[in-house]
Amino acid sequence: MLTSFANIKPEAIRWLWPDWLPEGKLTLLAGSPGTGKTTLALALSAAVSRGGKWPDGSICQNPGNVLIWSGEDDASDTLAPRLLYAGADMSRVYQVGGRVDESGEIMPFDPAHDIPLLAERLAEIGGASLLILDPIVAAVSGDAHRVNDVRRNLQSLVDMASAYRCAVLGISHFAKGTKGSSPAERVIGSQAFVALARMVLVAGKDETAERRILARAKSNIAPDEGGVSYTLEQGEIEGIPSSRVVWGELIDGSARDILGDVERDDEERTGLDDACEFLAGLLSDGPVRTKVLKADADGAGYNWKMMQRAASKLGVEKRKVGMKEGWEWALAKETAPEEDTKNPTLYTVSPSGIHVPFGSGKGLRAVDFGDFPEGDIAKGVSPSVNSSNPDIGGDV
Repeated sequence: MLTSFANIKPEAIRWLWPDWLPEGKLTLLAGSPGTGKTTLALALSAAVSRGGKWPDGSICQNPGNVLIWSGEDDASDTLAPRLLYAGADMSRVYQVGGRVDESGEIMPFDPAHDIPLLAERLAEIGGASLLILDPIVAAVSGDAHRVNDVRRNLQSLVDMASAYRCAVLGISHFAKGTKGSSPAERVIGSQAFVALARMVLVAGKDETAERRILARAKSNIAPDEGGVSYTLEQGEIEGIPSSRVVWGELIDGSARDILGDVERDDEERTGLDDACEFLAGLLSDGPVRTKVLKADADGAGYNWKMMQRAASKLGVEKRKVGMKEGWEWALAKETAPEEDTKNPTLYTVSPSGIHVPFGSGKGLRAVDFGDFPEGDIAKGVSPSVNSSNPDIGGDV
């Protein structure tokens, strides 16, 4: 019963998909209806079966067999076409089907009772790299909201995964009315599902577009933030209509923020767009201190949290100014409005703003001629040597 840690050899976590799918452990994939969770899982299955690319562009280093049990989709008209369309090696993907009982009748596979039998079949085919259970709640007999029932039923699954170093991906749904909550807490059923899983992945969809996201919501063994976007492409394979995942760009941020960006309703989205336009206007002439921004935002009816979200969407640069002056925000170079910098004509003014002749030497600084209204330049003002106009010169 007791084992000294002196007799336990330390080992590194082994990954099927580095930092996303650990070998020999349970990972949850949860999301709202319409996010394409099953299609997403089949895309991962295809990558495992043929040693293809993961969504982040890395190569699957441990290709192998894939086992799929689905209590919701038909194998012949849904799963098989999607696997083909995703480019899977079909000889390496297995459906977990029924079993024959004592009377010779075929009984549907029951994840809550048949894991030991599945382990035997797994050994017969030389093991597997990935097992998908869709939905994971079917692996629980009794009440999926009771912690003890969930732990008791899933333990045999977790033990089998560990023994065969097989990554297990359990698909689940978000509970109704949980929008805006912590993503890991939105998983339907008992929180024991989340507690037993070493990784929790979540999927979300932008209702106004086809863009979807996959993000890491919880991890005990890897980073628990960051995501990747994807879309579902409709097409045909061997004359059969089907769909597949097309991966997009990698996304920074927490799962809560990433989900929030795609799940906002139209009113929230419009408010954020308006805030982005307002902030971009404030920063269009250059950096602005946050103290000034807060006052302007408050005067326009925008709270600071909305301004921070707008800044994140615009990619605003935030800079510390000196030791005590605070912070300033500025538009990133790629989003800042273009300026006419070809041949600005530079003149000199005193720090007080009074236009004085260039040669007076009263603490002068160079300014762009375009900063002054027409006819506002004092007589006798000399052009600065700093001007990029080759016809203008002078000694400082």
